Amino acid sequence: QEDDDACSDYGSRDKPGTTLGRTVPDGNVLFPDIFQTDNLLFYERFKAYQDYILADCKASEVKEFTAEYLEKVLEPSGWQAIWRTSVFEVLVEVVDVECSALKAVVRCGEPLLCESRVSTFTSESVRELLELKEHQIPLQELWVVYDESGEFDQTALAIEHIRFFYKCIWRTWDEEEEDDFDYFVRCVEPRLRLHYDILEHRVPSGLVADYQNLLSQCEELYRKFLDLRSSMSSSDSDSEVENVSMVEGLKLYEKIEHLKQKLKLIENPLLRYVFGYQKYSGLQAKGLRPMGTKITHVVSSTMMASLLQSLIRDKLCPESYGEELEIQFHSDPLAAVNACYEGDTVIICPGHYAVDGVFCIADSIELEGYGLPDDIVIEKRGKGDNFVDCTGADIKISNLKLVQHDAVEGVLNVHHGKTTLENCVLQCETTGITVRTAAELVMKKSDLYGAKGAGVEIYPGSTCTLLDNGIHHCKEGILIKNFLDENYDIPKITMVNNMIHNNEGYGVVLVKPTIPFDVKDVSAVKREGIFVWGLDLITFSLFSDLGNTRAHPGSEGACVEALRHEELPRCITADLERNEQAVIAEQAESNYKIANELGATSAKKSQMHKKRLSELGITEADDNLMSQEMFVSIVDNQFKWNGKGSFGTFLF
Repeated sequence: QEDDDACSDYGSRDKPGTTLGRTVPDGNVLFPDIFQTDNLLFYERFKAYQDYILADCKASEVKEFTAEYLEKVLEPSGWQAIWRTSVFEVLVEVVDVECSALKAVVRCGEPLLCESRVSTFTSESVRELLELKEHQIPLQELWVVYDESGEFDQTALAIEHIRFFYKCIWRTWDEEEEDDFDYFVRCVEPRLRLHYDILEHRVPSGLVADYQNLLSQCEELYRKFLDLRSSMSSSDSDSEVENVSMVEGLKLYEKIEHLKQKLKLIENPLLRYVFGYQKYSGLQAKGLRPMGTKITHVVSSTMMASLLQSLIRDKLCPESYGEELEIQFHSDPLAAVNACYEGDTVIICPGHYAVDGVFCIADSIELEGYGLPDDIVIEKRGKGDNFVDCTGADIKISNLKLVQHDAVEGVLNVHHGKTTLENCVLQCETTGITVRTAAELVMKKSDLYGAKGAGVEIYPGSTCTLLDNGIHHCKEGILIKNFLDENYDIPKITMVNNMIHNNEGYGVVLVKPTIPFDVKDVSAVKREGIFVWGLDLITFSLFSDLGNTRAHPGSEGACVEALRHEELPRCITADLERNEQAVIAEQAESNYKIANELGATSAKKSQMHKKRLSELGITEADDNLMSQEMFVSIVDNQFKWNGKGSFGTFLF
């Protein structure tokens, strides 16, 4: 009894009565109730696997540790269960358990209760199938019949843990993984967290679909790999056929390893969004109206005469456009955007608008608030992946406050085309703005805060211009995703006069792989802001405060002129000057450091690119092919009170 209690993860057997709930199996009153164990919380499963089942075992020891756990907690006989498959359900009695094989020895219950989804599968078929299986069936296919005494609680929970583990955690290739790491830490915990993050709608549906697709591909390839390996080991064919099979096996192995790496990135909660999925956007642009007309949409919850007069004076005056305007009125901003065609304008009047849906903007339109951003609030209501999705060639959004609650993805996603955001406020709960591959974002004089991920995510091959913005109180300020992969292009980034402060991690983070590349290091030569690596030319706009200070010592006085007061003693004035100069130098150094690191990474990519071309036999490369220029302008940005500093690299 003491050994059993030590393994008990929920309560004690000394306490009378069950602690588990009961449920009708699939609503079928033909069968007795079963224990309800499929609604366990994350921490309950986590504790069971970490403390009682797997502990610090290696992948190759999982079956051994699992069998030991079952021997301690499973009742060997005397309990009933429903044997459930995709074809039938049968009430059985357990007479013994084979823990090492994860099987139970059963017999049909009396009277025999059976329900089949196939008319030809009868009670007699059940008996024949049991005889064929020698009355041994997998524990995962058993659902323990409810017993209020509490005697079989641990049995029901143990079977649930085994069932969940082999359905949601275990992968067929795990056993062949190297045993240098703790299996629970490396595989179980991240997969368990991902499972519950999906259940609780914290993972974008597109990423979930990608994960399931990758998992299916990997399982299919691994089955092919095992079949090929088995055929090779049992084959007596000539060496030429064996060599062909070996090459095919190596190709399969490489594909499997590539898919496994992608799966691990999604399973890891820290790397999940670093990996980033290429979301398919089904948004279709409407284009121009058949007659070529453009409409101005006015949104207001209530239209007062004074407001209408102001609108006509400021926005709707025909003289301003040189032609008569066609105007449509709406009370809902989402309805107004959905009614737009190419070239339309949406003017949103002051008010608080709660929307239950996604702004899908596929045409080049202007969306502007009439007034100050804090007076024109559009708030996301209800759960959903996205808030604002942009794919139009030239979209302009201005003078709005976007508030996002309980969402999965960021407040604004630029998938394609160019989106300009000016004088806006973005209050986020997940990621802020995402600039995807081949998309362009221009963000000016805006304020972004509250993201549990990064305030701005910059994908490879994108163009991102950030001017005079505030990005603060996020997990990270700006995250630049890995662009070293051969399939990725280098992003173009401009950051000028932004205030990036009070973020939990870094102000700016560059994601890089830890995989060592076989590329020779090359020295960088710095000449007045131009770095030369071999044949590649990567130009930076490095006219930072630090450079200006060194070049023009007299400009230092202008920076602290506001702090000079004639009535202050000279010693105090000197201290103020030194403090101010130190702040200026520190900020300039941060700007320089970011640009320098991005340049070095870009150079590494160029070297990798050259090496691949060389391997292909291309020695005299075309300049357009060889030089992937990365333009980075990092100027006059201020980084303050970020938890880990102004800039860091995230290695994965």
